[in-house]
Amino acid sequence: MFKHNEIWIAIDRLANTAGYSTSGLAKKAGLDPTSFNKSKRMSPEGKPRWPSTESLSKILSVTNVTMNDFITLIHIETPQSNNQRHTIPVVGCAQAGQHGYFDDAGYPQGEGWDYVDLPGVTPKDESTYALEVSGNSMEPLYRHGDIIVVSPEKNIRKGDRVVAKTTDGQVMVKELIRQTTSKIELKSITPDHDNIILEPSQMTWIARVLWVSQ
Repeated sequence: MFKHNEIWIAIDRLANTAGYSTSGLAKKAGLDPTSFNKSKRMSPEGKPRWPSTESLSKILSVTNVTMNDFITLIHIETPQSNNQRHTIPVVGCAQAGQHGYFDDAGYPQGEGWDYVDLPGVTPKDESTYALEVSGNSMEPLYRHGDIIVVSPEKNIRKGDRVVAKTTDGQVMVKELIRQTTSKIELKSITPDHDNIILEPSQMTWIARVLWVSQ
């Protein structure tokens, strides 16, 4: 069960990730701009106020974020100081399709990696890395220059956003619909592309998206 402060922290992080203030996010979702103000999070009597499920549904809709992604925002660790920065390896999505950057399980390896400082995010493990989006093929959800933080360590569940690499070198950011012993079904994050169904033998690796810097 989630704590009161964890839900509000996740809303703050969602707004920041989407490039809004909390009041800007509320306005974008058609809510009162003061809906998520810190003053609204406790009653005058000092009792915690929770955001409504309707409010959560609206802000997830306008940011194209799933509930699973929202829950991930609750669990992302943050540093004690806002000035603290954390460096993780990063490659472009096109580079990620080439040989030498990953082992067979999707863990970063070899040389040629750049590094990126991400304030406000603490990597969960040493295998965490980032991919830099290039081009506009993932718009409107991900734009050119966005940094996608990925972990091959994390368990993947239905509805999670994932990065997948196929045996022919394609690297895709999708949403997991279903994964069985015989097939992996992936949903496109843009409306212009159909869902993809692959056999496990066609997949080199698949890893969970933890966070996006936008």
